[in-house]
Amino acid sequence: MKLIVSLLLAATVSAPAFAALDGAKLYAEKTCNACHGADAKKALLPTYPKLAGQNAAYAEQQMKDIKSGARNNGQTAAMKGVMHLVNDEEIKAIAVWLESLK
Repeated sequence: MKLIVSLLLAATVSAPAFAALDGAKLYAEKTCNACHGADAKKALLPTYPKLAGQNAAYAEQQMKDIKSGARNNGQTAAMKGVMHLVNDEEIKAIAVWLESLK
C-alpha cells in the first residue's frame, strides 16, 4: 500500500514537469515558433504577440477561439491555417508551457 501511495505521489509531483516538456515539444512541432519565435519572446513581426509568460487560461482560450472562428481578425489568419492540427489537450499543454516562461 505504501508503494502505491508513493508512486501516486511521485506521479502527481512530476506531472507539471511532463506537461511543460510536452508543451515545449508541441510548440515546435506545431510550428508556433515560426511566427512567435523559438523562445516565444520575439515574434517574427512586431504585430504578433509575445507569448512567453502569458496567462495559461488566457492563451488557451485565445487558441480555442481562433480555432473555432470566434476570434477572427487580421492577426488570426496565419494561425487558422494550423490550429486545426492542434487538439484541446495540446492547446492546454502549450498554454501551460508558455505561462512557465519568463
